[in-house]
Amino acid sequence: MKKNILLISLYLITVLLFSSCKNKPEKEAVQEINIEPAEQAAVEIPYGDALSTGEIAEPINLIPALASDSASHNVTQYIYNGLVKYDKDLNLVGDLAERWEISEDKKVFTFYLKKGVKWHDGVEFTADDVKFTYEFMISDDTPTAYDGDFRAVESVEVIDRYTVKVTYKEVLSPALASWGIWMMPRHALKDKPSRSPLQRKPIGTGPYKLESWKAGQSITLTAFHDYFEGRPKIEKIFIRVIPNQTTQFLELLNGSIDIMGMTPKQDALDTNTPKYTANYNTYSFLDFSYTYVGYNFKRAPFDNKLVRRALTHAINKQSIVDGLLYGKGIVAEGPYKPDSFWYNPNAKGPEYNVEKAKALLAEAGFKDTDGDGILEYNGKKFQIELMTNLNNDVRGKIAELVQQSWARIGIDVQIKVLEWATMLGELNKSNFQAVILGWSTVLDPDQYDIWATERCGGNGQNYICYSNEEVDRLLIEGRKVFDNEERRLYYDKVQEMLADEQPYTFLYFPYSNIALNKRFQNVEPAKAGITYNFIDWYVPQQYQKYKVMVE
Repeated sequence: MKKNILLISLYLITVLLFSSCKNKPEKEAVQEINIEPAEQAAVEIPYGDALSTGEIAEPINLIPALASDSASHNVTQYIYNGLVKYDKDLNLVGDLAERWEISEDKKVFTFYLKKGVKWHDGVEFTADDVKFTYEFMISDDTPTAYDGDFRAVESVEVIDRYTVKVTYKEVLSPALASWGIWMMPRHALKDKPSRSPLQRKPIGTGPYKLESWKAGQSITLTAFHDYFEGRPKIEKIFIRVIPNQTTQFLELLNGSIDIMGMTPKQDALDTNTPKYTANYNTYSFLDFSYTYVGYNFKRAPFDNKLVRRALTHAINKQSIVDGLLYGKGIVAEGPYKPDSFWYNPNAKGPEYNVEKAKALLAEAGFKDTDGDGILEYNGKKFQIELMTNLNNDVRGKIAELVQQSWARIGIDVQIKVLEWATMLGELNKSNFQAVILGWSTVLDPDQYDIWATERCGGNGQNYICYSNEEVDRLLIEGRKVFDNEERRLYYDKVQEMLADEQPYTFLYFPYSNIALNKRFQNVEPAKAGITYNFIDWYVPQQYQKYKVMVE
């Protein structure tokens, strides 16, 4: 459920890793590592070792355009590249593209590709692959949620083996960033791509390639020694399916995994132990994501603004941040981070006020006619089925708090917890009333895929089927403006309309709290998180714990 996910490889919060029998981690905690700067400079940087981590769910599809789950994208971010990417300071730079030129009218982009880039099977990456990727993304036979920006393209022309010209029908401000999309291998995917074996045996240009996948258990990635940016120092990534965050933390303390995104409770209460502080560093930063309660506009009474505003009035967001996140978060009023350029401080949604919530429901026609504490409308009890996903402790607790909050205003709430893949199926079929979910945001402010009317249904990301003609117009016009100050005016208005209409109850932006074993060196936190330079991480020879074959 992400747009342009590979543009921002911000963190290794949820990557799956596996160790085979011969690569089992030692049970003892590793000794404390303190490499002084002078000593570090003198160390010859070695290859080898592995990074092990856990993922709550198993990937669904390793052709990333066909996947909408975070588990799949957390794996494929190591396997594929785009033409562009964000650097550590969140500036767009070349990835597979050496450079590019943009026409004066902003409608023609000419990409000059890096030469000698190899796919994992040894075939060279060329302009034909770029054109094929575009055709794959817009094909009606490709069930993808990431086609929106590419349908605005008029033509993709191969000029020569290493040059591609992309012409747009009209100006599209996210155009350059959209080419951070995953490039696909034409030679391996051109026949029946949506049913390709690449779904489980991917071929990319990225720093790691798939070594093995044991269904329901694990994935192993191994370094691609011919990677065009240089061979990664860490030889393996071991990915294990560990469908419980508490179990993941125990595995971390036991040395079985090296990195994880901790829950707020784990970070606040469980990291001040000698075992943790001796072996792990914690990296914290405001996440590029938010959590929300979304309402299905196809189901009454959620198509009524009075009802949605009442539901938001009834929820104490700050108590969720303070109680469930231990203060490690910021209350959300809309889809943009409060510290971002695009945030509109004047777009405020309904404040916590139980009496206002009750008044709005009364105005909408809800009454407790039989005195049992549950409101009715047209003779039916006001009951809500609140859906969220399994094995997410924080969302489970949020569901309970929301249940209690809505009970205070006369609503009977039943919580429905589903395995991730099953829940996605229910969302795609609009078979839900209200859902607790989250979005990972990208740096470009474009929100078309999430809010535009035409993105409802099929593979669109507008799961709730929100529809507003003025929002549609603003989103379309905002995509045509390159000047950020002018462009911000459109998104300011969108935020104000979302704050008024409350298609989501925006809950909070969390802080990410990443635990990482101290043996990994050259970890340099930046605006882009910690993993932007992952191929340069290394482990000094004396601290390497996984015995892997290094040629």
